[in-house]
Amino acid sequence: MSGSSVILPPVIDSIPSYQILLRPPSCVGSQPFPPSLLRKPPFPRKKLSAPPPRVIRNMTGTADTSSSLAKLAPIEAVLFDVDGTLCDTDPIHHRAFAELLQEINYNNGEPISEEFFIKNISGKHNEEIAKFLFPDDIPRGIKFMVDKETHFRKLAADHITAIEGLYKVKKWIEDHGLKRAAVTNAPKHNADLMISKLGLTDFFQAVILGDDCEHAKPHPEPYQKALEVLQVSKEHTFVFEDSVSGIKAGVAAGMPVIGITTRNPEDLLMQAKPTFLIKNYADPKLWAALEEVDKAMGAGNGASA
Repeated sequence: MSGSSVILPPVIDSIPSYQILLRPPSCVGSQPFPPSLLRKPPFPRKKLSAPPPRVIRNMTGTADTSSSLAKLAPIEAVLFDVDGTLCDTDPIHHRAFAELLQEINYNNGEPISEEFFIKNISGKHNEEIAKFLFPDDIPRGIKFMVDKETHFRKLAADHITAIEGLYKVKKWIEDHGLKRAAVTNAPKHNADLMISKLGLTDFFQAVILGDDCEHAKPHPEPYQKALEVLQVSKEHTFVFEDSVSGIKAGVAAGMPVIGITTRNPEDLLMQAKPTFLIKNYADPKLWAALEEVDKAMGAGNGASA
């Protein structure tokens, strides 16, 4: 590879918005109000409308409601991202990028940080990454991404492990007879490797690739295509995702998205508006929601009998 120096593009941190409630003091200064001002207001009192219902939120900032998925009953399908959602591959991707970028003296040979990787690379389609890393030489960026994916597969071959609780969710889906698909921005060879290593080749009835769509995530097209292939409706389907890009895609496709905090910070994921966040598939929050789904589906079955 070339040894030329490539200067790292500036990164502008996104600034989370916060709502600040300012409450003025009941009185200002030490002097009391004149009695004339306390007798009767010079204007008629207006009847105040009831405040909106208060939403209780949990530690992650998401709406804390175990019934958030129950409204989907009867559930028809569950859709999964692959990288970071089925298996924790971000550290392997980070290492592959860091090693190859150092070889070409990217950013004067300084290794990219995990923070840089999360903000600018994780969850994005390869074409988008190529344009970001090599804005003045897109063909070189595309070639770099091909080399990077080859390097990733070599590193990942013996280091792919399932996210905790994945096989428990797999059994729940199978026991309920739900349809399922993997929806990923990963190249086909990567997706095939990860799904195969996890023993999920026969589990997924479809694998939708960003490369096979006109638009990859964060565009909703990959998830819309999954619904079409499985012949299910968005009103009865939900999604598991671990990246901002993926969560945005699922939400834009009109489905509830459960965000998994595998590597990405919770506050970053919350910007994409997931239904709620979980640590992994063994998270009690997930199983409380699925229990409500079981109750709703059971009630529906009873009503239709």
